[in-house]
This record gives sequence, structure tokens and C-alpha cells, in this order.
Amino acid sequence: MNSRSFYAVGYMFLVTAFFSTLIIGFARGTQTRVQANERLAFEKAVLTAFGTFSYNTDAEVNRLFEGHFAQSPEYGKAWVYKKDGVLAGFALPFEGKGFWAPIKGVAAVSADGRTLQGLAFYEVNETPGLGARIVEPFFRRQFEGLQLRSEGLPLELKPEGTVLSEGQVHAISGATQTCVRLEAILNEQLKDWLDMMRREGRL
Repeated sequence: MNSRSFYAVGYMFLVTAFFSTLIIGFARGTQTRVQANERLAFEKAVLTAFGTFSYNTDAEVNRLFEGHFAQSPEYGKAWVYKKDGVLAGFALPFEGKGFWAPIKGVAAVSADGRTLQGLAFYEVNETPGLGARIVEPFFRRQFEGLQLRSEGLPLELKPEGTVLSEGQVHAISGATQTCVRLEAILNEQLKDWLDMMRREGRL
């Protein structure tokens, strides 16, 4: 290797090392902020799912969340919601693969485990105007007060226009694959958690 080739290789090595160090440093520097934003999005979803909280700032979100929700091993992955010191429900996080990307959200379950009090999402990257509409109020309102079925799957999404019975809500027309996946995610995680709670005599 002549001196010119050695210089070129050395130069490229130094440039690569410099920018690699810069990128790694930037990623580490922003990691804490990213985690804080993810936590805030989750806390907002919990408050939204129950529909009884109002806030104006991020600090209020954190104060309300920490003042009303806590985790305890006997309730699995659910967050216990207490109002005036009395058990008022559970915030059950759920996540799974949507049509294009992960779907993450929170199901608000009544204290007796029989009713969904609401549903909210904190990560959805489905098709705009189609699957992404699951975050819109018109769709989420269907889950408020929804009676969960005690036998079989807890709930079911049916095509628009279908006459609904217990545990059923309407899917979004044109978003079939997203709705199919959301239905599977909710049923799997609700059923597993409800079965565990019933086995242990907590419901």
C-alpha cells in the first residue's frame, strides 16, 4: 500500500469513527427524553380510557396518574385505579401486531371485570383514513360501557350495519385487517387477564 492509499484509508477511518461517535452520543442523549415521552403517552391513554379526568398540562397528567393508579403483583400487568381510596377499576395495557405496525393501547375495565369503561391508544401507525381511524372518538365510544362476555371471547367486532348483541361493536368499513388484528389483540389479552383474576378469586 503506497502512502496515498494509506492516507485515504486512514482518513475514511477517522471520518467514520467521528460520525459514529456523534450518532451514538446523540442517541444516548435523547434516550431519556424518548422514554419520558413514551411514558407520558401511556399515562394520557390511561386517563383517556377512563374518561373521567381533565387536564391542561403534562405535569397534571403525571399528577393525576400517580394519584390514582398503581401496580401490584396480584393484579398482573393491570394498573389498579382507585377513586377516593376505593377500587374503581383496572387499566389493562395491551399491544400486538396491527396490519402495518404495532398497536398499543389501554383498556379500562370495571372493578368487577364485567364491563369495559373505555379504550384508548398510545401507539398506532395504521393506514391514514382507514385503519388509523381506530383512534377516533366515534370508534372508541362504542367500547364505553360494553358488557364483556363471560363465556368464550370477551368481545367481537362486527361489520357496519350488523345488529349488535352483547359484547359486540362495529368495525370500521375499509379497515378490515386492522380491525381483525385489534379484535385478536383485545380478546387474547383481556381473556388471559380475566381468567387469571377469576382463578385467583379477585373478580
